[in-house]
Amino acid sequence: KDVQKEREPHVYLSKEEVKEKIQSYNSSVTDKLKMTLNANGVYTGFIKVQLELCRPITVQSSQSQGRCVQSNNETAFYLPDGCVNTLHISSTNTVREVIEALLKKFFVADNPAKFALYKRCHKEDQVYTCKLSDREHPLYLRLVAGPRTEMLSFVLREHETGEVMWEAFSIPELQNFLRILDKEENEQLQILKKRYAAYRDKLEEALGGVWKPG
Repeated sequence: KDVQKEREPHVYLSKEEVKEKIQSYNSSVTDKLKMTLNANGVYTGFIKVQLELCRPITVQSSQSQGRCVQSNNETAFYLPDGCVNTLHISSTNTVREVIEALLKKFFVADNPAKFALYKRCHKEDQVYTCKLSDREHPLYLRLVAGPRTEMLSFVLREHETGEVMWEAFSIPELQNFLRILDKEENEQLQILKKRYAAYRDKLEEALGGVWKPG
């Protein structure tokens, strides 16, 4: 179970410290996703973001895949659980820019403000998560933690605001959500009907065996 963790203070590194950490980082990389330090002190590299979205996203219908409901030229559908995407970013990119780039990569039409980026850490058999502020720099966090995803990983989720802020969604999005709910309700109803029909058949079969004239 995730445990919320207080945000750790940002420690600023000197250019020499950044250079040393990048060298150490690259020597530990096993997937060839190394970091590169530029002459101006800005460095680039890769982060992997796991998508854990509970609600459907809205994309252009020509780009959508999987279980979906279409309306006009847009489609609302659920991304597969645990979907992981790799982004190439720089040390100057903020959390908000990373979220926008990730949504753009998936052709998502939803407002980026509906999403939040979390960092996830493993420590003493516990999983700690912390919501990142829009101005934090994910690549810096990746550099400091090292390349091992069990030490640090990134997760994209919807904002945890308790009640869903339905007013933040457009009319086409809400209509798509209703269509998806109707479809899922019908699917679950059919599953329940089949399950109870199977129970009824077994009960009738058992009763027939008990009362069978001998």
